[in-house]
Amino acid sequence: MKKVILLLLISISTYAQTNRFTGTWSTENCKDCSKEYVLKLNMAQSNSKIFGTAEITSDNEKFVTGVMEITGYVYALGEKAQINIKSANGAVSAVLYAKEGVLQFTKRGGSDLVPKETILTKLYD
Repeated sequence: MKKVILLLLISISTYAQTNRFTGTWSTENCKDCSKEYVLKLNMAQSNSKIFGTAEITSDNEKFVTGVMEITGYVYALGEKAQINIKSANGAVSAVLYAKEGVLQFTKRGGSDLVPKETILTKLYD
């Protein structure tokens, strides 16, 4: 009987995962970020998969990207994610770290569509 209860508690805790990457994230409110452009990510996390869109808006036309597609996955502990951002002009690979209401964005490779490193804050859930 004790084994059954223990297995039941373990199986319930594995499904009680928080989706840390779900929401709208932006560099709008970042104090240390460049104000030449605004990077906005709209993402939804379902278990270990991430889907969504990204967009860079700016007054300067060279920074504007239009809507880009995001796909990716979340690592086992749920604080780190690997994403791919695709647009008509190329693709980018990046790593996201979620900590205390902010998202650290670090570019790993690909074209120059997005900044190399930035901090994003959550706008909406």
